[in-house]
Amino acid sequence: MTSMKFAALAMRIERFPIAGSFTISRGAKTEAVTVVAEVSRAGLTGRGECVPYPRYGETPEATLAAIQAMQEAVASGLTREALQAAMPSGAARNALDCALIDLEAKAAGLRAWNLLGRPAPGERTTAYTISLGTPEAMAAATAKAAHRPLLKIKLGGDGDAERIAAVRKAAPEAELIVDANEAWTETNLEANLAACAASGVTLVEQPLPAGRDEALARIRRPLAVCADESVHDRKSLAPLRERYDAVNIKLDKTGGLTEALAMADAAEALGFEIMIGCMVATSLSMAPAMLVTPQARFVDLDGPLLLARDRDHGLRYDGSLVYPPDASLWG
Repeated sequence: MTSMKFAALAMRIERFPIAGSFTISRGAKTEAVTVVAEVSRAGLTGRGECVPYPRYGETPEATLAAIQAMQEAVASGLTREALQAAMPSGAARNALDCALIDLEAKAAGLRAWNLLGRPAPGERTTAYTISLGTPEAMAAATAKAAHRPLLKIKLGGDGDAERIAAVRKAAPEAELIVDANEAWTETNLEANLAACAASGVTLVEQPLPAGRDEALARIRRPLAVCADESVHDRKSLAPLRERYDAVNIKLDKTGGLTEALAMADAAEALGFEIMIGCMVATSLSMAPAMLVTPQARFVDLDGPLLLARDRDHGLRYDGSLVYPPDASLWG
């Protein structure tokens, strides 16, 4: 590994407006608030971006402070291996981990996947998200996106059977995955799963609240169920084998690409299907996640498509196809 000694660390909060609004079961937002870390050494700069998530007690200000607290360690030669123990998993470590990988790749003159000994990512079909709303509003939004091959439908509890039926009618040919964001209960779980199965849904994400999802092990699941809020890193995988068929790997949960790749390997070994997911963020957040796509059954990296504007040198999207990052962006 290239020495990081005498590296300088900078960090900042950035805001990107969302095109319209983005609504899930926990609320709506109109902008993506990201934190960027930059590690510079010998005229080269590596960048990483993260999205602090209030669901996990994170704020942009606290995330910024957590990265800032690593300045002395970075200046003293902090490596990615040491970083894993020096910071807990979460958004702050993600930004710093990805910045260190970017800098290391630049210093070595290699693409990040070659540096890490991983398969080169190719173009993949990404899901496109339909925000939570009334059945009528969701059907109207779906009709505009019905040409896309993979749609991710945000659900929210009561009325979800009507929502998914309306969406399916508006997009009869698209593959559908749904995300309940912990909004279902043991009372409506089986009825909602049955409604999704009847509409030909392929996968349901996180129907029950994390820590209160034992019912998934007691029922016959008519379609695949994916853990999101219930799974964070490798340590959280094994207890979920009876409840879930797939896991959603997000770099902001794992604390960076280093752990995300190790988690993908561990998930495969345990028999889980893999989704690589994202928060609503710019292409700088999506770029490292592209390295997980060779192992993923589902790719959900549509964050930049939901923004009013992306950053310069962003990922190339051609309809629902997303392409690997150019070196001018990351890695």
